[in-house]
Amino acid sequence: MPSEIVGADTLSGPMQAEPKHQLVASLRHSVVFLAIVAAVTLAGFAAQNRQVAGGGLVESHTNVIPLYVSAIVMNWLLTLFAWKGIRARGGSAAALIGGRWGSARELLRDLGIAALFWGAFVATGWGLHGLIGEGHEKSMDILLPRTMLEVAVWIGTSVSAGFCEEFVFRGYVQRQLLGLSQRASVAIVGQGLVFGAMHAYQGRRALVTISILGMMLAGLAAWRTTSRVAVVAHGWQDVWAGWLSRVLMGRVG
Repeated sequence: MPSEIVGADTLSGPMQAEPKHQLVASLRHSVVFLAIVAAVTLAGFAAQNRQVAGGGLVESHTNVIPLYVSAIVMNWLLTLFAWKGIRARGGSAAALIGGRWGSARELLRDLGIAALFWGAFVATGWGLHGLIGEGHEKSMDILLPRTMLEVAVWIGTSVSAGFCEEFVFRGYVQRQLLGLSQRASVAIVGQGLVFGAMHAYQGRRALVTISILGMMLAGLAAWRTTSRVAVVAHGWQDVWAGWLSRVLMGRVG
């Protein structure tokens, strides 16, 4: 594995330089990525404006499954794009994620950390929602699953988002910004802003909340030096928020 990918390039001899974080992909690749983000952000704001004006992302709830599938496809295409940029520079997906679980004990430990983090994550989301409010954005409830088939596809969408978005934002974007700035704080905040922008279709206030939650996920990834825990917490949160919490609270139907 090239040293520039894992960010541990040091000088040999008695005098050693401070570890220097290197780029995981080319600057040209990142410029194209930001152009994709800008296009998705503008499309998201346009979609939200259509909702406020009386239209919507879907004409009726019966069209949600194609929307779920399109979200899965978009997530994996973005992941493929990021992976190609990383691979072109000699890196690998495993190195970006932070390796695999080496034992059942490691898996259980990370699941425990993910559970604790998820509690703080949900509490923060509730707090931000109470502080910022809903604003004039149209409700996203029409997009949430109701039938068993929709629930199954939603869970697949959530699992896909948990892996893909962590790979892209807490992996590719965060590492790239770390290589550019050499500052963890810049990388954490920057990727959070990009992550929030990709969810512009939910409205401006939701964009702020999602950006902050994305920064929390980035802090977790930086602390654990792996995205594995964040993948678990993120995927579970999407399943919880979109379906399971509504089942437990009797709000489905």
